[in-house]
Amino acid sequence: MNKYLILAFCGFSLQLNAQTKQVSFQPQKKGKQVDVIVDGKFFTSFMYPDSLEKPILYPLQTASGLTLTRGFPLNTRDQERTDHPHHVGLWLNYESVNGLDFWNNSYNIPEAKKSKYGWIRAVQLKDVKSGSKKGALSYTANWERQDRKVLLKEKTTFIFSGDEHTRTIDRVTTLTAVKDSVKFKDVKDGMIALRVTKELEMPSSQTAEFTDSQGNRTKVSASGNGANGDYLTSAGKKGNDAWGTRANWCLLAGVKDQQEVSIAIIDHPKNPGYPTYWHARDYGLFAANPLGQQVFSNGKENLNLSLAPGESITFRYRVFISSGEKPKAEVLNQQALQFSKTAI
Repeated sequence: MNKYLILAFCGFSLQLNAQTKQVSFQPQKKGKQVDVIVDGKFFTSFMYPDSLEKPILYPLQTASGLTLTRGFPLNTRDQERTDHPHHVGLWLNYESVNGLDFWNNSYNIPEAKKSKYGWIRAVQLKDVKSGSKKGALSYTANWERQDRKVLLKEKTTFIFSGDEHTRTIDRVTTLTAVKDSVKFKDVKDGMIALRVTKELEMPSSQTAEFTDSQGNRTKVSASGNGANGDYLTSAGKKGNDAWGTRANWCLLAGVKDQQEVSIAIIDHPKNPGYPTYWHARDYGLFAANPLGQQVFSNGKENLNLSLAPGESITFRYRVFISSGEKPKAEVLNQQALQFSKTAI
């Protein structure tokens, strides 16, 4: 077992409502995929096929079996938006790494522009360990240019757990610069993120247009079809007011199939830029971006993180999924406190 996995297990603390369930893994024979099973029920899959520009967790399901992530582009569903094909499942990457755009890369980028984008490739599973109360999966990967030159080495550990009503993912990702210094310019799109099911979108009558770092435009239509989600941060910001503000957690909650469901992302005090800025959009993009300070502060702050060759930085996040009841702020504050004490 590598040292990252050992640290993660040593620092892991159980959810307050206890009664955590068995976690196991099922590698799939076809494709590069490992299914995560909690209490005998499918939770999510770790997917890293060559057809994707980054590894992902997809889909994410509640303890009650409801899917909270958007299906597109892997499995398009009726009445679901098909914008931003790079928004798939739960992922971690960034828009500007030595000028390369890792965030917006997808099959939709014209070949003539591909050299301006980055890939997270050469994914290798290192440890997969089931357990009676938690399970862990670790992998390594390269952040590469199109010509396969490696900018960053990635080491990531996921720790999965759950009980009757909740599912939890703790993600610990260490990035190490290889031969060149690596600069993360302060930009909007990053870092840990997911794209949610249509029910968790916020109701909106507006059609919006977004442009990526290379000038490619994407239109997002007005939401409908049962959209009823809403954001709440630990600082008390709600709805669209959550975007571009700092908080140590953010909750996205709504109702799907007549059941209350929610996803919270929780920041860790050891992360750069803590408490993070929230890149939380009404159309269903839910992201924490600690590195885009100049954008979110309207120029009042800046970070422009840089790594010298051989230097590393670690990002730690908890994703807390609930069903049947919307968690109160006190519950999320306890989750944040608990997570802050983990030795990861």
